[in-house]
Amino acid sequence: MSDSRAVILARISKTLAHEAAADAPEIVQRMEMHVRGPQPQWSESPRERFLNKLEKVAGSWAEVAGRENIAQAVAGYLAAQNLPQRLAVAPHMLLDGIDWPQGFQAERRRAQGEDRVSLAVAYCGIAETGSLVLLAGPDSPTTLNFLPDDFLCVLSEHRIVPRMEDVWALLRQERRDMPRALNIVTGPSRTADVEQTIQLGAHGPRRLHVLLLTESLAWA
Repeated sequence: MSDSRAVILARISKTLAHEAAADAPEIVQRMEMHVRGPQPQWSESPRERFLNKLEKVAGSWAEVAGRENIAQAVAGYLAAQNLPQRLAVAPHMLLDGIDWPQGFQAERRRAQGEDRVSLAVAYCGIAETGSLVLLAGPDSPTTLNFLPDDFLCVLSEHRIVPRMEDVWALLRQERRDMPRALNIVTGPSRTADVEQTIQLGAHGPRRLHVLLLTESLAWA
């Protein structure tokens, strides 16, 4: 335990009239156990559960066999939505070397106010809720998740975890340090503030489209 953390715990114990020497180790031990509470059960596979939940929150998806098919999948979505061939793309290693069709404007950068479409890469997905987990960082600017009306996100089907608790376990396993921010996105932005009528795109994207990558890649 770091010195600063020990000082903070000691102050808390003193305020509560506890003995820091006795209580602090117990607190630290309990925190490091990562105890899970009751969890819902289901019979579906993680992929099936994720996609069912995604559709229920108005998200859409398309299966993508490999990295070489990402550009084609994006082009198909833009054509179906009658959108211009222009998008802001995360500078993520999974999207390196993408061969975009002629005429495409795919810029590797954070999103700006005038961007209509963005493409990012999810750290993982949560089957329980149909949610995407995105880590803020140089290769995953948070603006891509929230500014454009149409948010496209690549998710490896091999990185769909059953429950939210599994996200933290995966982070502890794969990363030495936690990211500055972690965003959990469940479907398009929505509100029912006006006469209890659902409106999409209230505080973020109007549409969320997942490109479900079936190829197994080590990139995290």
